[in-house]
Order: sequence, then C-alpha cells, then structure tokens
Amino acid sequence: MDYLQQKRINVFDVIPAGFFNYLASNSNQRLYVECLELIYRQYEREISYCIPRNQIRDALAIYLLENHVSLDVDQEAGPIKTHGELASDILRKFCSKSVGWLEEENNEATYEKQILMTERGILLAEFLTQLKKPEKEEYSGYIFNIYNTLRNTEQWAEHPYVNGMKSIYQNARFLSKSLKRLSTFIRKVIEKMVNEETLESLTENLLEYFDGSFIREYSRLTKQQNIHIYRGFIKARLDEMKEDAALLDIIVGECMKEEELDEAEARDYVEDMILSSKRFLTEDYDRIMKVIKHKINVYLQVAIGRARFLRNREVDERGNIEQTIRYIVEEMEELDWKEGLPDKMRGLFTLGTQEFIDRSSLRYPRKQRSVRNAAVAEIEEMTQEDIENSRKAQEKEAYNPFSKDRMREYLLLCMGEGNTLAVEDMPFNDKNDLLAALSAAVYAEENGFEIIPAEGYLETDHLLLRRFEVKRRNGDEY
Repeated sequence: MDYLQQKRINVFDVIPAGFFNYLASNSNQRLYVECLELIYRQYEREISYCIPRNQIRDALAIYLLENHVSLDVDQEAGPIKTHGELASDILRKFCSKSVGWLEEENNEATYEKQILMTERGILLAEFLTQLKKPEKEEYSGYIFNIYNTLRNTEQWAEHPYVNGMKSIYQNARFLSKSLKRLSTFIRKVIEKMVNEETLESLTENLLEYFDGSFIREYSRLTKQQNIHIYRGFIKARLDEMKEDAALLDIIVGECMKEEELDEAEARDYVEDMILSSKRFLTEDYDRIMKVIKHKINVYLQVAIGRARFLRNREVDERGNIEQTIRYIVEEMEELDWKEGLPDKMRGLFTLGTQEFIDRSSLRYPRKQRSVRNAAVAEIEEMTQEDIENSRKAQEKEAYNPFSKDRMREYLLLCMGEGNTLAVEDMPFNDKNDLLAALSAAVYAEENGFEIIPAEGYLETDHLLLRRFEVKRRNGDEY
C-alpha cells in the first residue's frame, strides 16, 4: 500500500489556472515554448535562478530579431514598435499570476529589477527540453548503485533509510521505468518500419537501429554489466536487512520522520520497498528483458522482410511498366503537359501506390505443436554436483572455437617468429581449417594484424578462396 500516494495533493491546487494556456490554445504556442527554453538556458552559468531583467529581455529581443518574429503576435497588447517591446511583453505574460512561470522582484541592494524563475517554470522548461531531446540513460549504472550501496553498509550506517533503503528502492524503480521506456521505443520503431515507402529510407532506419543510442546501453546491461552477476548478492543482502530486527527498527524510525507516517504505516512501507525491489530484480527484470529481446527480433524480421518486399516489387514486367509510366507522368508534370490534356484522358495518368507480394518475400510460419496432456513436474533442489555439471554443460555449449582471442592465438601459432603469413602457409586439412582461416582474416585488424590482398585464388575443400597475406602491425606483436 503506497501511503505516500495518499498524501499527495492535486497538481491543479498548486499551479495557476492558466499555467498551460499559452501552450494549448494560443496560436503562438511554439514561440512561447522557444522563449521559455531560451530563458531557462540563460540561468545555466548563474549561481541561482535569479538574474537581471534587462539581461533576459535583451536575449529575448535578439532571438526575436534574428528569427524575424512578427511584431503583432499579440493584438490584445496594442501596437508594438520594436522587438525589445515584444520581449518585454512576453516577460510580463510569463510573470503574470495566471501563468506563474517567472516572478519579478527588486534587488534590495541595487534596486534593480530581477527575474526569478519559479520552481514550476523550471520543471516545465526541463520537461519540454527532455521531450525534444531525451537524455541518454546508462542502465547498468542503476545496478552498480544498488550493489555498491548494499556492499558498503558503513557509508549509510548513520542514515540507513535515506542513504540506504530509499536509494536502493529508487534505483530499482528508475531501472524499471527506463527499461519500460526502451521497450516502448522499440515498438514505435517497428511501427515506423512498417510504414516505410522507399528502400533508401528503410536502409537509413536499419543503420539507425544498429548504431542507435539505445542499443549500446542495452548491450552493456546484458553483456559487460549483466545483472545476473550481482543478483544473488543483492537478494541475499535484502533478505538480511528484512531479518535484522534492530536495523529494520532504525530504518522504520527514520522513515516515520522523513515521510511523516505513523509506525505501522512506516513499517508496511519499508517492507513493501524491500519486497518490491527484490521482486523486480529477481522476477520482473527477466520478463521485461525477454519482451525487449523479442521486440528486437521482431524488428529485424520486419525490416528484412520489408526490404525484400520493396526490392522485389519492381523486378518483373508489371513493375517495369509501372516505373515507365511513372517517369512519363513526372515529366508531364514538370513540362505542364498534363494541364493541356482533355478531361477524359487524365484518368490514364493517375497512378496509385499499388503494391504486391511475391513468394520470395513471404515467410511460411511453422506449425505449432499442440499440448495435449498437461505435464506437472515437482521442483527438486539441485545438489552441488548437479550445479557443477550444469555449469560445465553450459560452458561446453557456449564454447566458440572461432572467437577473436582464439583466432589471434591461431595466427601467432601459424606465423611463428616471422612477421608475415601467406594464406598458402595455413593448414587446410578439413572444413574447420577453412573456417579458422576465414575467421582469422575477419578478426585480424582487431587483433593487431593487417590483411593484404594478393592476386589469384586458392582452391580448397571445393571452394575458391581469395589469396591474401597476414602481416604484423608495425612489425611487433600486438
């Protein structure tokens, strides 16, 4: 039960009645948004959100002048002669009680008018900036914060609720929200891919996916900083905190003061924080990551299928005729020939986006095997021997004989003390040797070698392999 939710008041009891009017019903809403963001940026190098009024007015006037903003944007204020007067008028609007984004006050020392950006105005400006250009999040950072907090208990021993339990709970919530946003973003990309019209735009989105900002953070979370490395430790420490009655009493007491709750509410709230954090890290996290992985696979299938569809739709006679007529229509429109056609002939040159699907762009789904009898299995605890055998089986399954590190050792072994190695000097006794040679060439640059193509081809295992030479970079071992 969220006791803090009950104490929250309605947002419209805090902000003025016309707080959003200039962003909703006014025809100059884009101008007001840009002016609010410009004012917000003026405070970046200041020590507070309070600077002289003339400084903000001049910055607004310069912006309005450079962007050629009309001087009659608000006809209710009467005729405005200069951009400086328009900037002053915008400041008065923002400072009005019905808006409340800014406040005007006098400096008691210099009697100079200053503009104070209210807390509500700051939050609105930050929200608009975040919408236009969202900040990148490092998902693994939340895991590190939880792990380091639980590992270094002496750092929050004085305030175990604020610096300990609350920090753990907030980082778990932030990670959950971030992963849900990532999942939604991938779904939007899939919808965008379905509506692509040209092969060029489709290719651009494919490159955006592979080089996109979200894929790097996701990759680091699932590989280098995988949560499974820390999950066991985190779960064990959370259980210890819940079982430690003395520590739990201290946390509950501090929660009562911080959140203004009675003892029973604070105890339920702290226990819910521990349970929610543990449930997310042990159960919900796996479900969210499974959905994200599924959506990525769907994205690739849609992208590749759409690319094949766009590529194949013009390779037959019907597609060639359609393209020929399209070129004729475009030429007629440029030379204004279409205007001179009789009305009864204009229907001949009206083209629609007719598309079709051929067999090569179809993927036949597999027939799912139905479950006829329900199977129930009892849960058995694994012994240490079973765990060790399972670990060895997983290591065997994950073994990659052609990984980057093994290919580096393979080249060094074949090259010996020399600095160069020709492809003819590599062993080609079976198919594995051929795959090793190809993999070594692929990873050569990353492993500190250089591939120099040579003339001719080498026939091995009924295949033709382009001749090449492997050379150590700078003549020494990488």
